[in-house]
Amino acid sequence: MPAESLNHYTIQARDLEKTKDFYCDIVGLKTGDRPPLAFPGYWLYCGGTPTVHLLGYQAGAKTIPDGPSYPAETGRLDHIAFSCTGLKDMRATLNNAGIKFDERVLPRMNMTQLFYLDPDGIAVECNFPPGETEARAA
Repeated sequence: MPAESLNHYTIQARDLEKTKDFYCDIVGLKTGDRPPLAFPGYWLYCGGTPTVHLLGYQAGAKTIPDGPSYPAETGRLDHIAFSCTGLKDMRATLNNAGIKFDERVLPRMNMTQLFYLDPDGIAVECNFPPGETEARAA
């Protein structure tokens, strides 16, 4: 059976509260219901879906049995992308937070993309619909 949709991705955060605040205050996710697990963390919701799971630091914890102990690098993970609206507001949010970002407009599609890093160095991509892309001089 093929995959049908992204369920979630998990970040083992170096600073749990800072990472939670980043994804809520900057990306616009919301904290939500999480099972009573025996380790610290948050489930962050995009709409009604718990898309980002955060794990708090646990000395000696291994994310994969017999795998590397924390802190692990992001390896080949390049970026996480979200569909968004509110391009001008997002620019202002990033600027006000002092977060550097790259802005690109996809040729032919005319979608604006903003790229920036979360507190753990994971790239976040926000994609905005063509109607929010400002006209640019040719």
